[in-house]
Amino acid sequence: MNITRPFGDTLALIGNTPIVRLAGPSAAAGCDIYGKCEFANPGSSVKDRAALWMIRDAENRGDLKPGGTVIEGTAGNTGIGIALVANALGYKTIIVMPDNQSKEKMDTLRALGAELVLVPPTKYSDPGHFQHVSRRMAEETPGAVWAGQFDNVANRKAHIEGTSQEIWEQLEGRIDGFTCAAGTGGTIAGVGMGLKEKDPEIRIALTDPHGAALYNYYAKGVLEAEGSSVAEGIGQGRITANLEGAPIDTQYRISDEEGLVWVERLLREEGLCLGLSSGINVAGAVALGKELVAEGRPNPRVATILCDTGFRYLSTLYNPEWLAAKGLPSFDWLQQGAAA
Repeated sequence: MNITRPFGDTLALIGNTPIVRLAGPSAAAGCDIYGKCEFANPGSSVKDRAALWMIRDAENRGDLKPGGTVIEGTAGNTGIGIALVANALGYKTIIVMPDNQSKEKMDTLRALGAELVLVPPTKYSDPGHFQHVSRRMAEETPGAVWAGQFDNVANRKAHIEGTSQEIWEQLEGRIDGFTCAAGTGGTIAGVGMGLKEKDPEIRIALTDPHGAALYNYYAKGVLEAEGSSVAEGIGQGRITANLEGAPIDTQYRISDEEGLVWVERLLREEGLCLGLSSGINVAGAVALGKELVAEGRPNPRVATILCDTGFRYLSTLYNPEWLAAKGLPSFDWLQQGAAA
């Protein structure tokens, strides 16, 4: 990436994010662990990529016309990406989101001019699930399209054509493994497919939070969830269209507590303020790195996704009272601040 040249428009700011070697995780794994800094996108998350590709795809199909509306059900970050892209292209945005997501995401969506519809969190089989509500709203709204990020493979294409190619070039074709969690499945499937095209020997690992069903699906062939997680935007109970054919070679299940260890360490030791999904991804990358080292691969390199900024979770992940209510440990400095 040549940072000295001007970009032609603001949408060109999406993608081409930096990649950084993470010192603590690398030491823990005994090999090089790299984090793709997706918080550097304009909407501060990896979901900007899917938002741009899905909106452009709807335009190319002729479904989204000037003055139209983009409607989506999301845990928040995809909605933020859609709102920014839609603003840049002259569209309106309506976002349906579970009401248990962070206040920062809700406030951000409203600040961006999106219409925000909050619904109670519920199972996918329930007609009141945020995905189903958003789809019905799109069907009933003139001039609207439903982004449908979970089953819209333009999401996956964003990572086949964009993210995976960037990782390959940034690491100069020297990469042994990639891992991340799945929400829609677009990132892990797309990056996995893109990297496998370059080198079939690259190991693609799913890093699954508790409460999701994909770990058991890839380990045992059955969609079965165990436990729970407070992580937002990751965890899946079905095989979405984006996940179909995903080249998953192995899988890890990571607890919130283990993810929080890396959230704390990356902030305290390396100055990166991240969300819990990033911490879970890094924990998975360390597990994958250790596995590759144990197998005798010389100087393996593993990449993962640093999904979004921790500033989006100040009322939750960085709030000692909220953490205590969830039965999770708080960072030392947060406890000291609360005591003061």
